Amino acid sequence: MLNRFRADLHIHSCLSPCASEEMKPKAVVERAMTIGLDMIAICDHNSADNLFAFIEAGKQAGLSVLPGMEVTSKEEIHLLAIFNRLEDCLMLQDWVYQHLSGKNKEEVFGSQTLVNEKSEAIGYNEKLLIGATLLPIEEIVSFVRNLEGIVIASHIDRQAFSLIGQLGFIPEGLSLDGLEISPRTSLEEAKKKFRSYQHLAFVHFSDAHSIEEIGRVSTEFLIKERTSREIKMALHSQEGRGMAEG
Repeated sequence: MLNRFRADLHIHSCLSPCASEEMKPKAVVERAMTIGLDMIAICDHNSADNLFAFIEAGKQAGLSVLPGMEVTSKEEIHLLAIFNRLEDCLMLQDWVYQHLSGKNKEEVFGSQTLVNEKSEAIGYNEKLLIGATLLPIEEIVSFVRNLEGIVIASHIDRQAFSLIGQLGFIPEGLSLDGLEISPRTSLEEAKKKFRSYQHLAFVHFSDAHSIEEIGRVSTEFLIKERTSREIKMALHSQEGRGMAEG
């Protein structure tokens, strides 16, 4: 039996230097549940270090939290990578860290706070998470797919840090699962503007950097259960799975 689940799968935590310090597990989970989200994904810049805390906080409250990451390619393109298992996302993190140089300057880029499931600060990540990796976009897509993860091009309607904004087109043969549209653009407008790419699924996520931004747009998935495997099937309209704007 298929069920409808409302999802916002692009939320940043206080680990992302551009996000608010209030983006800690308790506050994010409470906000998501208050506005009726059934599942979320935490996708910090180039890191998975806060995922365990958010997943545990979600379990305690009854909210599904999927592990994810927003990886920046060497072309300065943002890609969402979303998984079922935390260990797969941590494998991606290990690989990303090997190709990410630089040290964060908190006074310039912002704090990169590590937290536990109780929303207590337990340290700081000193890597330059806001920076670009040395990894080509094709390699990132291939790595995520080999881990059976979902890979979605972030906010393609924006100029900065987007696939189309940076390259002007989507390379033929790039095996994406979907294209994210930012809250600034309606899905109807996006499908007209990017009609050449309608063979790919369009999704609406918030890219929330503050509490009030969570769920400002969302996507409703018609799936059996709240897993990345089911979401991938919905993105490809397989076995009756599908989606609609939330």
